[in-house]
Amino acid sequence: MSERETTVRTAVITYFPMFIAALSLVTSMYNGYLNGKFVDFLQRNFSRAEYVRTCKEIIDAYFQVKFRAGMVSDDAGASTAARTDAANAVNKFAALGTYLANLRDDPTREQYTHLSEELERAVRQAAKTAPTELGKLFEPADRMFADMNSDCAKTAKQ
Repeated sequence: MSERETTVRTAVITYFPMFIAALSLVTSMYNGYLNGKFVDFLQRNFSRAEYVRTCKEIIDAYFQVKFRAGMVSDDAGASTAARTDAANAVNKFAALGTYLANLRDDPTREQYTHLSEELERAVRQAAKTAPTELGKLFEPADRMFADMNSDCAKTAKQ
């Protein structure tokens, strides 16, 4: 072999593994970048799914509050059990509302707090209200609930 062929062969033997190592390093870095993006995507998707699940639960809790208030209003003596069930329904709604509010900004937190307070007030007054008048009693809460439900729907569509 000539001296030139030996030099080329030595260069190939020396530089080819370094080229493969550099290519492997770039591939590894790109893989790390993609993994980071994937983890971020999973976290966002999990958070959104958890928010939507809680929205579903809070909608159910809201209608349970209205149902229990109706039971208190129907009961002439407003039994302790009916009042306790209604208060528990309000507490469940408030707990779910607090969880949702913690995932949002301060004005939304304030709205959810006001809604819980309004439901508590309506349930307290339900015993003194005729069943036919419950709709009027819950009007302010219904408006606030519609806003909360819109927030849930927007989040679900994102």
